[in-house]
Amino acid sequence: MTLKFELKIKDNITSSIDKIQKKLDKLPEEAFKFFKDTTPVKSGNARRKTTFNKAKEEIKAAYPYAQRLDEGLSKQAPKGMAKPTEDFIAKRSKQIITGK
Repeated sequence: MTLKFELKIKDNITSSIDKIQKKLDKLPEEAFKFFKDTTPVKSGNARRKTTFNKAKEEIKAAYPYAQRLDEGLSKQAPKGMAKPTEDFIAKRSKQIITGK
C-alpha cells in the first residue's frame, strides 16, 4: 500500500499573502477618506482642499489653517485629523493582517 501526500502550502501561503497585500494596497486611499471625513466642516473649504497624491501615497491639507485644525482648533475634531488617521491606519492594518 502506498500513500501519497501532496501539500500545496506554498500556493496557499502565496494566495493569502496576495490577498493581504491587495487590501494593504488600498489602505492609503482608505486613510485619505478617513482623514477627509475627520476634517471639520464649516464652509467645506478644508475638505475641498484636502488632496491625495496616489503616487506618493501622501495626504495634503492645502489651506493655511490646516495646522491649527490638526491641533484641535475645531470642536468637530478636537483631536485633529492626523493622529486619528494614524490610529485608523494602525487598527485597519492589524485587521487586514489578522483577518479580524
